Amino acid sequence: MRNYILDTHTLIWFCEGNDKLSKKARSIIENKENLLFVSFASLWEIVIKLSLGKLKTTIDLKSLDKFINENEISILNSNINHLKALEILPFHHDDPFDRFIIAQAISEKFMIISKDTNFDKYENITVIW
Repeated sequence: MRNYILDTHTLIWFCEGNDKLSKKARSIIENKENLLFVSFASLWEIVIKLSLGKLKTTIDLKSLDKFINENEISILNSNINHLKALEILPFHHDDPFDRFIIAQAISEKFMIISKDTNFDKYENITVIW
């Protein structure tokens, strides 16, 4: 059993059944032996981008909440250890949501499922795609 945190686009693509999700990522997510998490920051990002019209998706927040529960994905809230990891995280890129997800993955020792190649620039995390 392994612990994985889903990047925002990973969650959306899995929820939508989008072919952009890699076969490897889908296999890990669908394996019931793995523990899956989504950062509260990802949910916040989705709501912000939906309200600004910057995200085009077939899902709304209510549907996403139902999907998360049905697929046994836990919501990872923030804590002081995540903030401590964020405080010392190098600025390899500037996306605040991504940086927080990375800090959570480092702090919790989770692997990240993401297509984002910027994540590979950070030490102490394993990125799966």
